[in-house]
Amino acid sequence: MAKKVSLHIDSEHYDMPHMAGSENEEAVDISWLRGKTGLITMDESYANTGSCKSAITFIDGEKGILRYRGYPIEQLAEQSSFIEVCYLLLYGELPAEKELLSFRRNLTRHTLIHEDMRRFFEAFPPDAHPMAILSSALCGLSVFYQDEADSPETRETTTLRLLAKLPTIAAFSYRRSRGLPTIYPDNSLSYMGNFLRMMFGYPSEPYKLDPDLAKVLDVLLILHADHEQNCSTSTVRMVGSSQANLFKCITAGVCALSGALHGGANQKVLEMLMNMRKEGNSVKQVVDQAKDKNSGFKLFGFGHRVYKTYDPRAAVIKKYCDLVLSKVGNKDPLLDIAKELEEAALKDSYFIERKLYPNVDFYSGIIYRAMGFPTNMFTVLFAMGRLPGWIAHWKEMVEAPYRINRPRQIYTGAQKRDYIPVEKRVKK
Repeated sequence: MAKKVSLHIDSEHYDMPHMAGSENEEAVDISWLRGKTGLITMDESYANTGSCKSAITFIDGEKGILRYRGYPIEQLAEQSSFIEVCYLLLYGELPAEKELLSFRRNLTRHTLIHEDMRRFFEAFPPDAHPMAILSSALCGLSVFYQDEADSPETRETTTLRLLAKLPTIAAFSYRRSRGLPTIYPDNSLSYMGNFLRMMFGYPSEPYKLDPDLAKVLDVLLILHADHEQNCSTSTVRMVGSSQANLFKCITAGVCALSGALHGGANQKVLEMLMNMRKEGNSVKQVVDQAKDKNSGFKLFGFGHRVYKTYDPRAAVIKKYCDLVLSKVGNKDPLLDIAKELEEAALKDSYFIERKLYPNVDFYSGIIYRAMGFPTNMFTVLFAMGRLPGWIAHWKEMVEAPYRINRPRQIYTGAQKRDYIPVEKRVKK
């Protein structure tokens, strides 16, 4: 039975519509508020504001639950593939065998990029960040595919192009930054196998794919595939509400993801661990710094805006660290530091009381580093994983009634004042 929620303003009484989601999440509809009362709500950073209804991802931060279309992330990471998860997010159901084969076949038809786009990569300076190159190239795709017609067929083709071409663009971006020759896609390989070959292969010799490393990368991208209404996903939806095409919406999502507080966090974690080792800081020193508000130090990899317990994605990632390091024959001292830091934090009352547990970024950077990815590629890999979630949310939005997003504000600037000619202004 629906709850009754009321709002009292002076002598006026208003019944507020109540709604509940399929997992019993509850909300109060205030879309009518300004029209009837002249008031708006104030919710800085939108921490308590629901911006849409969505059937894609469910998160319970208190219990550490993450599900895509109802499927627990732990099951998908262990039993599924990234391509299958892409299909699930986009179309709502896991594909039958024939549907999955058809989806894979359609993706391979779009892995190449237009030859003229190679000049994009030649124009960037060698030290350009791959994430900046990625966002520029993705926006550039809208120049080569200018069909603005909004139809299911166009959406489907654009979706396939983005999913197929983003790994190619990502690999080209990396190789440009290293002065390496570009490697064209090999459509006989798997999605991950093809990407790893484009990243680390050479035209002069055959590429030997390690299936275990391909599987680990597959898992990492599954864990990043969607995460509800985060900063970049909300950006994609907001830009999409203006009827900008999908290429431009995804470019906006990539730009939002590039920030250190979002997709760039795993790079910051690795840099933090490297600095600890370089400067000889003990775990105790770092923990004490993190607890000191005046130190100016930020402990990356702990805490999450949503999760108030152990991040379920971090629990999955952690067990893959040792596997990857054993495969590449490398015992990374940063992993030992990370484990010691995690153990110290989980026992410290400061972190326990504030529910600051390791998040998905804490171990992912160590795995990427062991696999040979440079730190400036970490966020690009995050974008590869998050792409199907972005597209799924954009698709969900445009296929339902929507309005252009337009948040309100509380103005705190100067009140009305008259213009003063420049010669009469007094310097303050």
